[in-house]
Amino acid sequence: GCNILCATPGRLLDIIRKEKIGLTKLRYLVLDEADRMLDMGFREDIENLLRSPGIPSKEERQTLMFSATFPSSIQSLARNILKPDYLFVVVGQVGGACSDVEQVVMEVEEFGKKDKLMEILQEIGSERTMVFVKTKKKADFIATFLCQEKVPSTSIHGDREQRERETALRDFKTGQCPVIVATSVAARGLDIENVSYVINFDIPDDIDEYVHRIGRTGRCGNTGRAISFFDKRGDDEQRIARSLVKVLSDAHQEVPAWLEEVAFSAHGISAYNPRSKFASTDDRQKGESRKDFSTSGFSPSVAQAEEEDWG
Repeated sequence: GCNILCATPGRLLDIIRKEKIGLTKLRYLVLDEADRMLDMGFREDIENLLRSPGIPSKEERQTLMFSATFPSSIQSLARNILKPDYLFVVVGQVGGACSDVEQVVMEVEEFGKKDKLMEILQEIGSERTMVFVKTKKKADFIATFLCQEKVPSTSIHGDREQRERETALRDFKTGQCPVIVATSVAARGLDIENVSYVINFDIPDDIDEYVHRIGRTGRCGNTGRAISFFDKRGDDEQRIARSLVKVLSDAHQEVPAWLEEVAFSAHGISAYNPRSKFASTDDRQKGESRKDFSTSGFSPSVAQAEEEDWG
C-alpha cells in the first residue's frame, strides 16, 4: 500500500467499491478546501466515504479540515466528523484577502477588456500570470487571442482532456507559456509557485470566489498583485460591489471613489458581513446546539459533472 493518497471524494469511493484499496489502516484524513467541495456538491460523497467499510472512527483517526473560509454550515459538518474537542485554528482573517497581495480594481467596460489585458501583459513581460474568465469558451478564446498577439498563453478548463490539462500546467510552470487563462472551477486546488499576477478578466459575483482567486498569488511569503476589471454596468459587478469594498478596506487597499459609489447605489443587495459569510469565530463559543448539516443549496449533480470534467 501507499503512505499518502490524494484523491477527489468521488474517485476514491469508486476505487474503494472496486476493492482496489482499503481504509482500515487510515490514520490521517485531510479535507482541503472543504467549503469549495461542499459548494460543488461533494457532501454526499464525503459522508459515504466516512461510512466506508473498515474506516477508523473519528475517535481513532486524526481528521483535519482546511479552507480559506469556514461558514457556519461547514462548522456544523465539522462537529459531525471531527472529535468533540477539535481545535479551531484561525491564521489571519478568515475570508479576508492576504495582506501580501496588492489589489487593484480598474474600471473597464466589457468591449475594452481585451485591449486593457494586452496593455497590462505588455507591461508585465514574462511574469507568471493567471487570467480568470467566466466560461470555458472564453478561456480558449482569450488564450488564442493572446497567442495571436505574440503573448505565449495556454488555457485550462473542464472540457480539456487530462493530457491537455497536464500539458497546459507544465507549460505554465516551466515558463514556456507565462500566461494561463482559466475558469474558477478548473483552477481550484492548484498550488503553483511564484505566480506574480492574477487578473480577473471577468470578476466573479461572489466575494468568496474572489478571495480564492486572488489567493493564487502572494503565497509562501511572496508578494503578488491582483488586478480586477470592473464593468459598472455588469450584473456580477453590481452583486459583488459592496463585498469588494469591504475586502479592500479590511486589507488596507485603495478603494476607488467610483467603486464606493457603485457599492452605495447597489440597491437590494445586502451589505458584506464577514462574520456570517466566512465565520472567523468558532461556533461552539456561541453556545449553538449540535445539529446535522443541512443540504440546502448543495447539488450532488454539480459534483458528478465536475468529476466527469476532470477525468
